[in-house]
Amino acid sequence: MNDQKLKINRARLQESLEAFADFGRTERNGVTRLALSEEDRLARDYFRSCCEDIGLDVNVDDMGNMYAMLAGREKRPPVVMGSHLDSVKKGGRFDGVLGVAAGLEVIRTLVENNVTPPIPVVVMNVTNEEGARFEPSMMASGVLSGKFDKETMLAKKDVEGVTFHEALRSIGYAGSIENRLKEASAFLELHIEQGPILEKEQLAIGVVECVLGMVCYEIEVTGESDHAGTTPMSMRNDALFAAMDLMKEAREKLSVIDDDLVYTIGRVNVLPNIHTVIPNKVIFSLEARHTSADVISEVEKVIHGMTASSQKAECDVSAKKLWERDTVWFEPALCDAFERAAVSLGYSQKRMVSGAGHDAQFIASYVPSAMIFVPSVNGKSHDEDELTLWEDCEKGVNLLLETVLSLT
Repeated sequence: MNDQKLKINRARLQESLEAFADFGRTERNGVTRLALSEEDRLARDYFRSCCEDIGLDVNVDDMGNMYAMLAGREKRPPVVMGSHLDSVKKGGRFDGVLGVAAGLEVIRTLVENNVTPPIPVVVMNVTNEEGARFEPSMMASGVLSGKFDKETMLAKKDVEGVTFHEALRSIGYAGSIENRLKEASAFLELHIEQGPILEKEQLAIGVVECVLGMVCYEIEVTGESDHAGTTPMSMRNDALFAAMDLMKEAREKLSVIDDDLVYTIGRVNVLPNIHTVIPNKVIFSLEARHTSADVISEVEKVIHGMTASSQKAECDVSAKKLWERDTVWFEPALCDAFERAAVSLGYSQKRMVSGAGHDAQFIASYVPSAMIFVPSVNGKSHDEDELTLWEDCEKGVNLLLETVLSLT
């Protein structure tokens, strides 16, 4: 039975999301709003104005993260809701921004109903989650959590040679280190699923238990270039054919490790990439994701085993680990709170994992954190066709509201 006393205003939420989408809207109704761009500045200004209109103080830290706080009756660590406003090129209208608009709508609902929470409630916009202009992704949350060095991140450049620090100053959002999120009772991130599971299973809510651990390798196959028309097949050291054999071997061996393991060959470079020349080098990426460190270890054994023993068509094979991350488990008590709220609202839900990275995974290292997903139509994300139905957005924000009320 639904005994929630407060409900969010769906029409207002929709209006806010469409207003945000105007800052970088593409011809196909997607969004290009790269971090610290003019479009990002406009979205930030709009967010600030919405917060100030309801009497919230908005502070900015040294990485450009924005914090709007509704004071509580007691001065205790706040409950923080948030996500990001930046997008990839030709991305969607919901990725990231839904979590910011959701936090804003929760506070608007509290204010209009004259609810002063026992402890402060904050909505946060985290800078440069996507990493589409300045790499790496999740840059600002990485600095907050001590995963990345601040000075190194400030010096990162975009393709035009503009540094992160220069761009941050140019849009007027270089704030004070004193404003950083240092402690909180909870960090809650609402996000679109970016995958097909919830829609396929006709579920309203995904309670995210963790962000998958992963490992990424670069595999290099070196052969020899010769003329494509004059070199007999038996006398070739074709790096591409050798790489294809390795890819097939990897798929066969990885597919039997665990049903929940996902793995991808997402980037392939073939050199010299001329149709009349036998390739002399192929470099391809191989990444894998799973909750279990043991399963990831099995993946690495496969990679090292097939490259150490392989001499495919007389080609040399080597593998280099580019990066890895451990599985990040969210705070069980917060996951339970989300689940209880879903049950109280009559929303169908399931526990699930996130294969994609999110700011919450870094913030979880020093603040109790958790996430919820709402469905993505056809599983689309990072694409102009990305869509989450308005009723699903509404359910997600109502669940966030109910959970915040239960925690304050």
